[in-house]
Amino acid sequence: HLQLVESGGGLVQPGGSLRLSCAAPGFTLDNYAIGWFRQAPGKEREGVSCIGSSDGSTYYADSVKERFTISRDNAKNTVYLQMNSLKPEDTAVYYCAALTLTTVQAMCLITDYYGMNYWGKGTLVTVSS
Repeated sequence: HLQLVESGGGLVQPGGSLRLSCAAPGFTLDNYAIGWFRQAPGKEREGVSCIGSSDGSTYYADSVKERFTISRDNAKNTVYLQMNSLKPEDTAVYYCAALTLTTVQAMCLITDYYGMNYWGKGTLVTVSS
């Protein structure tokens, strides 16, 4: 079955950048909207950014607008999250998720685990000096 695999997390200083990748080896993501979610210790999971399956639509949480950019390369079956100007409050485990038949805004507002078709296992992003 389809598995989502995140990569690119790590330790970065405030103001730095990271690029996260979400891939599905052996499967196509063409028919799925893909979202990035994050969960910090002691906090609820929140939607960060989502991208549509074919129309290029995107959604960003207010906290990451102008700093994060989501994109997808369907030829590589990969979705990226470019994160710039990182802040300590961006520290969290970042998960990607896949969902069909949704708008990007609706997808990013879903936080229930069972609201998605698939989840990755997450990658840790730590922003600290």
